[in-house]
Amino acid sequence: MPSLSLPLQTTRLILRPFERSDLSDLAAYHTLPSVQRYVVSRSRDEAEVAAALNAMRSHVSLQRPGDTITLAMVRKGDKKLIGHVSLQWSDATAGQGEIRFCINPAFSGQGFAREAISAMFDLAFDHFRIHRVFCRCDGRNHHSIKLMQQMGMRLEAHYREHALFQGEWDEELHFAILDREWQRSTKVQDLRPRPRVA
Repeated sequence: MPSLSLPLQTTRLILRPFERSDLSDLAAYHTLPSVQRYVVSRSRDEAEVAAALNAMRSHVSLQRPGDTITLAMVRKGDKKLIGHVSLQWSDATAGQGEIRFCINPAFSGQGFAREAISAMFDLAFDHFRIHRVFCRCDGRNHHSIKLMQQMGMRLEAHYREHALFQGEWDEELHFAILDREWQRSTKVQDLRPRPRVA
């Protein structure tokens, strides 16, 4: 995979690697029960948030399948950390990537997650030449479902009661989009995609 120059910028956000000083802002949303209901790794106290932060600080490049880039969503005006978004390279042969995101509920519904995910789609398809990006979400997470649909992703799978998660049977939805289906964002700045080969 080609090297990447960070941070990325969109109209309202700076997408940058996590820093040690992000601990309190990350804890402000990552420990909320409404967020913990949907995240993969639980963070119930400061020690667990610190461990999550350390893991995310190491997610800075895609060199081989399994690697992840995780970027903090920081508002340009006040430099407030409001969430994070990640891209994992899941399969090299088939050119597959997975997007994950999490936003502080205090800032949801304002288009920030969509802006960050758009930048990550541009990054996945134009910089890393990934062919297909997918996103998994809990069937109860109606905000994420609506966002995936608005972004042009199609529902490809609905797994009913497929796993016990935090003591409950969960419903997992899989959405996906192909590189040729993605309408490139006009909000991402300083991304210089390589010319596409026909």
